[in-house]
Amino acid sequence: MCLRPPCRRYSKVHSGSSLRKRATLQAPTGLAPKCSVISRKQMSSPWYCPSPKVEFNRTYYFNKSYAQHKYPRYTVVRSDLAEAGSSGVACPLSGYEVFSRVRGVCFYVVTAVVAIFLFQWMLVAHPFVLLLDRYRRKAHHFIAKLWSTWSVATFYKIQIEGLENLPPPDTPAVYVSNHQSFLDIYTLLTLGRSFKFISKTDIFLFPIIGWAMYMLGSIPLKRMDSRSQLETLKRCMDLIKKGASVFFFPEGTRSKDGKLGAFKKGAFSIAAKTKVPVVPITLIGTGKIMPAGNEITVNPGNVKIIIHKPIEGSDAEALSNEARATISRALDV
Repeated sequence: MCLRPPCRRYSKVHSGSSLRKRATLQAPTGLAPKCSVISRKQMSSPWYCPSPKVEFNRTYYFNKSYAQHKYPRYTVVRSDLAEAGSSGVACPLSGYEVFSRVRGVCFYVVTAVVAIFLFQWMLVAHPFVLLLDRYRRKAHHFIAKLWSTWSVATFYKIQIEGLENLPPPDTPAVYVSNHQSFLDIYTLLTLGRSFKFISKTDIFLFPIIGWAMYMLGSIPLKRMDSRSQLETLKRCMDLIKKGASVFFFPEGTRSKDGKLGAFKKGAFSIAAKTKVPVVPITLIGTGKIMPAGNEITVNPGNVKIIIHKPIEGSDAEALSNEARATISRALDV
């Protein structure tokens, strides 16, 4: 006796710019999921049932017209059982993943507690900073260095190479770096330099952290707003002319695979117009500790900061290419 799945009358389904006829086969209970290839000619009949064949101990439905290449256009119908069998399957976390998530929770608890404690210092110092050091805000950046250092001290070690390449603290410059992780800002703040970060406007709304960034003089940016981008560039140029430094991630976003992306020209245009040096910095290891898109985990590991020699010039394109090549070489080592 040959078991055949019940047939269902086809219905017209709109796909793209043409109408295609699709039949749905429902396999009876106990039968394995099946796949049917249906030609246009066979579908011209309102009722269609393919003939079952067995090959490699598996039942499938063979379309003779399709095998002879008479009807090249066809529709493949998948059984509902095939989709139901693969959905809803949860993979348990490994011991390493659980350990990394626990570390992530501990990291956010530590950084929040430290931020609340140090934020009070920043509030007390803020009026004096505005009066005496409105643009560099060294006192606030010293507090930010303490916050970042205490936050990461128990989770990963930082190795710094090329400290001698940093310009003097009072020399304005444009700092650029690759961007791999949420931890990049924590890592860079440990350098203790008073550069202004360019950050999304949404981050300034975060309690404590966002408020602290505002008092540090960080510059808000709406990514998809061209007017906001122009205002950000003008503000950066004004800060540099008044003796402050700015920091850019020229890729514009975090790299999800660790590879260096294309550089945008904004930072290098500012450096070329204001005649200040560009200081390339390479960050290695932050993306492995806290990968982009997985901010709940903090994997074990170490971070290395490589500070390269400053680059000077009046051509933004040349500055961008040289800075990217310098960072890329350090990442490939």
